[in-house]
Amino acid sequence: MPASITEIDKNLAVETVCNQPVCFHNVRSAPFAIYGLCDPHDGKPFHRIPADVAGATNEGVGFLYLHTSGGRVRFKTTARYMALKAVISGVGMMPHMTLVGTAGMDVYLKVGNEYHYHASCMTEGGNDAAIRMTENQGYTNMVWLPEGMKDITINLPLYGGINELLVGLDPDAVIEASDTYRDIPPVIYYGSSITQGGCASRPGNNYPNILSRKFNVDFRNLGFSGSARGEQAISDYIAAQPMSAFVFAYDHNAPTVEHLAATHETMYLNIRATHPGTPVIFITRPGIRYNAEERARREVVKTTYNNAKSRGENVYVVDGEQIFAIFGGDGGSVDGCHPNDLGFACVAVALDPIFEDIFGR
Repeated sequence: MPASITEIDKNLAVETVCNQPVCFHNVRSAPFAIYGLCDPHDGKPFHRIPADVAGATNEGVGFLYLHTSGGRVRFKTTARYMALKAVISGVGMMPHMTLVGTAGMDVYLKVGNEYHYHASCMTEGGNDAAIRMTENQGYTNMVWLPEGMKDITINLPLYGGINELLVGLDPDAVIEASDTYRDIPPVIYYGSSITQGGCASRPGNNYPNILSRKFNVDFRNLGFSGSARGEQAISDYIAAQPMSAFVFAYDHNAPTVEHLAATHETMYLNIRATHPGTPVIFITRPGIRYNAEERARREVVKTTYNNAKSRGENVYVVDGEQIFAIFGGDGGSVDGCHPNDLGFACVAVALDPIFEDIFGR
């Protein structure tokens, strides 16, 4: 009997560095650029918001702020191959998601004005893979690259933390700064596990990453799985951040309809006070055939929207009950709640005309 699936299907094997000469570079150093994280050059484990804000918000955010969802590393290189070595601080093991989605990375190459998926970076297979990663042993994964200068984006894990990330390239490779995003502040997303990326099969398939590639805009993902409840601490932090647009989608995590009603418009008005002209996009929870409670939650969100619209403010709303219907309904979810890759594509398509209205093409 074969010892593993990779003996049967070589396409499922993960190629490690083997005997190739590799020179490793810390991504905190130029010309590498890190996007989507908070103070990525402070020497601490990568994080999305300051530790004091996370601790003051709730216990879940105090854990999840170290997950690197929305983090990206960009650079150009002539290298023919690349090896990623990450020291992982935690892996969100779930039956809903692949290990690539939770703790792996994926690589995009710029082709013309578009970024195309090139490869996924993951640990070698086996039942002890997650154990090796959570024991801070890190992992190294070989990615072969085409000839010439490449503009590369590496998307960081959705449900895992990174203490350090090294990019290994062939020793004579030229490394340069990547092309920049539009010269505008980032889009900020605040929401639930869906915003964080549950349950995309790999990081680049989360809808903020899809929209960032299409519209060439930087962003910060402040999705906190099960823990986005509109508290004052996170509201004040977001209100103080520069942003070109704000995507507001946390009704899944509000414990009750009453909690949502008590916090939703309050948080919106707090952010609006410091961003009077910024576009704000409200999204109700993606789902199919809303029940009575979900319809009540939608009305809370629409009330905030309608009140803002009546004051002439720059707002949009997306009805989450219609999102999965874009590509056929029930096939968009992995568990009746969290989108799969098809579902995330639906969310991106639903937001596409709004982003085009805000940013153009």
